[in-house]
Amino acid sequence: MRWRDVILPLLIFAALALAPFVGFGQGHSLTLLARAMIFGMAAISLSLLVGGAGLISLGHAALLGIGAYAVVVLDHARVTDALLVVPIAVAAAALFALLTGAVAIRTSGVHFIMITLAFGQMAFFTASSLALYGGDDGYTLYGRLELGGSRLLEDRLFFHFACLALLAGTWLLVEALLRSRFGRVLRAARENEMRARAVGFAPYPFRLASYVIAGAIAGLAGVMLANSAEFVAPAYLTWQRSGDLLFMVILGGLAGPHGALMGALAFVLIEEWLSHLTEHWRLIFGPLLVLCVFFMRDGIAGLLRRG
Repeated sequence: MRWRDVILPLLIFAALALAPFVGFGQGHSLTLLARAMIFGMAAISLSLLVGGAGLISLGHAALLGIGAYAVVVLDHARVTDALLVVPIAVAAAALFALLTGAVAIRTSGVHFIMITLAFGQMAFFTASSLALYGGDDGYTLYGRLELGGSRLLEDRLFFHFACLALLAGTWLLVEALLRSRFGRVLRAARENEMRARAVGFAPYPFRLASYVIAGAIAGLAGVMLANSAEFVAPAYLTWQRSGDLLFMVILGGLAGPHGALMGALAFVLIEEWLSHLTEHWRLIFGPLLVLCVFFMRDGIAGLLRRG
């Protein structure tokens, strides 16, 4: 493992840990950083598919949204303990990934992109039709999840460090998977599927397992996103959100999960900065992203690797 693959994420985690004590302790700043870390988790899970297995998904936001809507359903039923809600939400997202991935992974290339888009849109329209949980208007939670009967997550500083701990754990898990034999099989099948089959490895179960793992992580990110905003809407599941996650991975670079981490943080922070400059910030943000694709072919991680 190259030193940059470890040093850069550790520096980012250290900066995020110090941020509340060096001028980012205000409510809005902590909320913004929490949102960036949550999308960092989702982007890292997507990087396992894109960078590891070569599977470009346009339905990843559906997994994020399913985790968030699991919180909604349980909140409506007055089940608010994180020790119950988190496993159920993660299991729901993983189950959706298993059922849809079992079909989608039988395809490849553009066909895989389109079928994940279709499944994502199905989930989006299903969420929009749930009148009991707000329908198109969304659902406001009664409050953040309890943790063993306590309201620790209501504290902004505690929530910040909870997001940071989950982000670090996500990075470690995906990094370990990609460095393991499992990850080597994924990369071998991505580079040359025929050769992988020739040496005795069937890519399908490995790709399906990676899809389910990525779905479970995205579901966990959805739980944290719902608690961060204390509000959930069908917009969480749109294909545009999937596109944002995919661009976070591309912006950071496909060298590993550290690239997705940097891409997500940069994406959210630049978006926030531009929105304060002008109400027409999207006219600046769009061309800026296009320029990044043209002039940063290996993303931020590749740019830093070249010094």
